[in-house]
Amino acid sequence: MERSYFDWNATAPLRPQAAAALAHAVGFPGNPSSVHAEGRAARRLVERAREEVAALVGAEPANVIFTSGGTEANMLALSPSIETANEKRPRERLLLSAIEHSSVRSGGRFPRSMVEDIPAKSDGRVDLAALSEAVRQASLPLVSLMLANNETGVVQPVAEAAAITHAAGGLLHVDAVQGPGRVPCDIGALGADLMTISAHKLGGPKGVGALVRRSDDIHFPDPLIRGGGQERGLRAGTENVAAIVAFGAAADAAREQGPAEAQRMRTLRDMLEASLKSITPQVVIFGEAAERLPNTTLFAAPGMKAETAVIAFDLEGIAVSSGAACSSGKVQPSHVLAAMGVSPALTRGAVRVSLGWSTTEADIERFLGAWRKLATALSKGHSIAA
Repeated sequence: MERSYFDWNATAPLRPQAAAALAHAVGFPGNPSSVHAEGRAARRLVERAREEVAALVGAEPANVIFTSGGTEANMLALSPSIETANEKRPRERLLLSAIEHSSVRSGGRFPRSMVEDIPAKSDGRVDLAALSEAVRQASLPLVSLMLANNETGVVQPVAEAAAITHAAGGLLHVDAVQGPGRVPCDIGALGADLMTISAHKLGGPKGVGALVRRSDDIHFPDPLIRGGGQERGLRAGTENVAAIVAFGAAADAAREQGPAEAQRMRTLRDMLEASLKSITPQVVIFGEAAERLPNTTLFAAPGMKAETAVIAFDLEGIAVSSGAACSSGKVQPSHVLAAMGVSPALTRGAVRVSLGWSTTEADIERFLGAWRKLATALSKGHSIAA
């Protein structure tokens, strides 16, 4: 059976450029910390990739810290011990939006007593008035706000949040893993102090990511992983050279091709949503009133059960998800939709469709054909009824 992949927000397929770079680099024998010729060759590969990742987000290469992925980068960033050149005291409060990814909502290395949730509005955007009040009452706050939500695709008002945070003497961490190749991710323009990105969301391999600093004035005196001093002492452990090189190649491709890809994905996404509404007028598209990623649709129809719908789509050759792919395959109620005030009954039916650079109009038609079958069953109270 020919299949169509609509789960790009969980993992993007490997870009051809990244696959070629991975194959080239995997055979290099040298440790990038070694001083001999083989080690220096491996170091050159890593530093070239660092430049490519930095260029993707408008940062200095020296401020890119390679990690094992987005979760580790978030854990490194969310530390009370974070310092700046002008402020050595520990951060006393971590402020999180209620729609953050679970790796951020864990609080990183902050004890739960020091973590405060900032509510979201019904359109899926963080409540800036609530954030303003929270930072005003906090001492040396660290704020974490994602660039775009992984479930709804709603783009957050990061620049406005940065202005609010900085006016209160705080720092802003931005989990931007869903952004590259879809929306602008310049760390300076956004006003972020720290930014998390992940290779496998933009077409690189799984198991590698980066935390990017706005400036080397920001420092972590208590690294998450200690050891041999790699990554300028901020993340110990021998670098995963092949994965990092492929990450760099994917970042370079996303930077060059992203704007055109984003426009094409938006056209296909809008076509999909218009047809969904035509086939099933009662369908609800979450976050529709806000700016969203051009590739993302999260929808539900009354009476639909998400896990059953996902299986039914899979049997028709369509890969979709019921939301975030971060719970070991478990289907759980969405904390994002709960924060938006969506009823539990409708939340249980939410299905996410996310597109990418290789998605075609034929894929959209295949999805819609499968949806017509499911919608017919739903209207008759059959297999996808809750």
